Amino acid sequence: MKKLFTFTATLILTGWAALALAADPAHIIRLGMTTEIGGHYHLGISQFKEKVEKATNGQVRVDIFPSSQLGGERDMIEGMATGLLEMAITSSAPLANFSPEFLVFDFPFIVTDRDKAFKVMDGPIGQAILGSMDPKGVKALGFWENGFRNLTTSKGPILHPADVKGLKIRTMENPIHMATFKLLGATPTPMAMGEVFLALQQKTIDGQENPLVIIDTSKIYEANNYISLTGHFYAPAVVMVSKQIFDSYPADVQKAIIEAEKEARAWERAYCVELDGKLRKDLEAKGVIISDVDKEEWRKATLPIYKEFESRVNPAYLKAMTE
Repeated sequence: MKKLFTFTATLILTGWAALALAADPAHIIRLGMTTEIGGHYHLGISQFKEKVEKATNGQVRVDIFPSSQLGGERDMIEGMATGLLEMAITSSAPLANFSPEFLVFDFPFIVTDRDKAFKVMDGPIGQAILGSMDPKGVKALGFWENGFRNLTTSKGPILHPADVKGLKIRTMENPIHMATFKLLGATPTPMAMGEVFLALQQKTIDGQENPLVIIDTSKIYEANNYISLTGHFYAPAVVMVSKQIFDSYPADVQKAIIEAEKEARAWERAYCVELDGKLRKDLEAKGVIISDVDKEEWRKATLPIYKEFESRVNPAYLKAMTE
């Protein structure tokens, strides 16, 4: 209840601010994210904002709230489910707490080819997984790119799975993520993204894991200057809208939202693929020490996770992701 109260209070304050700025729009969409301005989520959602507002001739205005202004990812999902928040983009991992269908994306090294993953996500299986959020009060519109997650620490290079032993690693609130790091001998520490940088600075945790774009835009490298390109998890992002609020919109607004999400999704994916090639150079130029690892060694070390969790996932989904 405390979380929900805090989230409600935050929305009241930010909602008043947004309404104070409103002029003519019939509908104001507040769209939250935990990542920073200038990051892949923000740039992609800016495309969505532009397309929706243009398609509705200004009858819809999208107000973007980056940097966890509307709370953590779980807070925002709960906000949409209860009709307190219109939209958000989050990583897929916390959605597994609402629908176990999303767990299929969280197995270590289950995705090595993002194009193949996109085909599954955009096909019938992906649509069924997105649809599993409908009964929870959330309309999941599409899978966006988040990226391959890599390990960062301030303790020196992490090259082998055994090097993780004894480290306190921030993870997302996801059972497979936590179990994977526990298997490797680390102490997994779930924590909202907005709290991570300070925890790293204060040495409350030894490291964390995220895609390079988030490590860069959130300035994680200032507290953790060692990055290991483990690519252990691939976490897609999901753009969602409160089902209660979406159903209240007129048909033309609903159509504009759906079409704008598809177009912005394609833009964001292409941007992320291109970005991957330059981020390593950019981070190394900032003094970050980046290490390649033997991913096959890491994959083998995490295989027991499949035996532990595969019974909780639709076998057809698992087969589609691994074939």
